[in-house]
Amino acid sequence: MKSGEKMAREKITYYRGEKEITYIYCENFNKTYPMHTHAEHVVMGVILQGSICVICNGQKRIYDVGEWFYIGLDTPHAIEPVEDKTYSIITMCIPVPVISFEKGQKNTDAMQLKRLIANAPQLPLSIEDMAGSIAISPYHMIRKFKNACGLTPHQFQIQCRVRKAQKLLEEGQRVIEAAYAAGFCDQSHFDRCFHKIVRLTPKEYQKAVKSFPLRA
Repeated sequence: MKSGEKMAREKITYYRGEKEITYIYCENFNKTYPMHTHAEHVVMGVILQGSICVICNGQKRIYDVGEWFYIGLDTPHAIEPVEDKTYSIITMCIPVPVISFEKGQKNTDAMQLKRLIANAPQLPLSIEDMAGSIAISPYHMIRKFKNACGLTPHQFQIQCRVRKAQKLLEEGQRVIEAAYAAGFCDQSHFDRCFHKIVRLTPKEYQKAVKSFPLRA
């Protein structure tokens, strides 16, 4: 940005719609979203202003104004600004059906562990506990889980705890209550993990969430 040029105000709003669909509007953003996944929904987004770089499956692609991008389930990805310039996007998070556990499904044990963590991320499960739940060694458990879900079990557990905290904050719980209920031992650790994933503080997030459609 040139010297003396006025910077437009950065804004992010979460609109909670019907059928648990979430619309996220980022205006004049300049933040990087580090590598993460979506365990329960797919994402579609369109660029409204500027450009973004999406890093997915080890490849980088730049999306410009008017272009759409799609992120599938359990797909590791990151989003970065291009040349440190601001961008505006709107994304739609669409829930997908619960994964079935039919006989013969690939990586069934990893999917079972994923479901265990996702359903109760607040549980203090150690790596040994996780490996024991599917009766394999910790080393093989970590490798199989990352291959199936895109993150290590610990990374996925932290991500799920933050997602749980988001829902609790939306329901009006205080930050400290949401932190402990989601499985964090102290608020400072919770604040760091929350901001790393959501790119907002817990209090900022509460203010950013709106019902949709908006009513006067």
